[in-house]
Amino acid sequence: MPVKNRFAELQSEITEWRRDIHENPEILFETHRTSALVAEKLRAFGCEEVVEGIGRTGVVGVIKGRNTSSGKVIGLRADMDALPIHEQTGLDYASKIDGAMHACGHDGHTAMLLGAAKYLSETRNFDGTVVVIFQPAEEGGGGGKEMCDDGMMERWGIQEVYGMHNWPGKPVGTFAIREGAFFAATDLFDIHLEGLGGHAAKPHETVDTTVMGAQLVTALQSIASRNADPIDKVVVSVTSFETSSKAYNVIPQRVHIKGTVRTQSEEMRDLAEERIKGICAGIAATFGGQAEINYNRNYPVMVNSPEQTEFAAEVAKSISGQCDEAPIVMGGEDFAFMLEERPGAYILVGNGDTAMVHHPEYNFNDDAIPAGCSWWAEIVEQRMPAS
Repeated sequence: MPVKNRFAELQSEITEWRRDIHENPEILFETHRTSALVAEKLRAFGCEEVVEGIGRTGVVGVIKGRNTSSGKVIGLRADMDALPIHEQTGLDYASKIDGAMHACGHDGHTAMLLGAAKYLSETRNFDGTVVVIFQPAEEGGGGGKEMCDDGMMERWGIQEVYGMHNWPGKPVGTFAIREGAFFAATDLFDIHLEGLGGHAAKPHETVDTTVMGAQLVTALQSIASRNADPIDKVVVSVTSFETSSKAYNVIPQRVHIKGTVRTQSEEMRDLAEERIKGICAGIAATFGGQAEINYNRNYPVMVNSPEQTEFAAEVAKSISGQCDEAPIVMGGEDFAFMLEERPGAYILVGNGDTAMVHHPEYNFNDDAIPAGCSWWAEIVEQRMPAS
């Protein structure tokens, strides 16, 4: 089954939805306009149930097949939020909100799932129930966890859940997926160093937090190079180093360091946290200062279930002719929370030769819409075939 003809017919309409969402980006849980637009369209499509306010600003729609004797319930999830980036695409439908941009393609994900919802509402060519999930706050807010914590899986009896993300650099309309650990756990750390400030001409009378912090930044890289098994995967990145003084001639009293840890297993996650705390304590003691560490376990490792991954890949092959093995990704994805609750799979769809996600010149490729929508629809029709 190649790309469905209906989505070729709907492509211009779905593109209009996508570009409207692109022009009006909303960050984290502030997806009020987008959520309202999604809910309005789901009601217009004829969904049996449309519920807003799940996970604060999430939206859930329920579509029943011609019959539901199978008792199967499948969840399909798209993310809705944008990023705090100033857009530099120069598009005629570029963001109208200064400092906010759909730089990760969530506008495209939302539009494609809306397109699939419209088709599924029209045809009902399946035996079971589809729950379409539109999630806020994927970009660091944990909206997926909030929707799960609101009881979404239990309330609608979701048995399996599937997600999708566009992928720049991969040919448009092609797919890639990976069984098992796929996207990394993403943890955050804040390190506050306290020393004794003073005059830059008299460093011997101070406890220099700048030197302490510089040693710490370097030492943290030894976690990957000297603590982790070389075949394991861990990335420790210091992303901010801020002192309490901006003057040329003052040694600062305090330094604030922050960053991220990316891992692909719980064992490595534990090791990284333990070593960060140990390195901080040791360096602070060596220099006669103090260190306070706040370590926040953020998104877990996103793990694709074996059976559902194999099925999702076969569906992708039926649409595009092939489905490649995706690389391990050290970025985070809060669809991981949904996959902790239910078996399922997350797939990549090609966005073509575009700027990478999270770049101010990125744009979702509307040519990917028919393939993406077809994958959603085929997941439903092949997993819950009409009797």
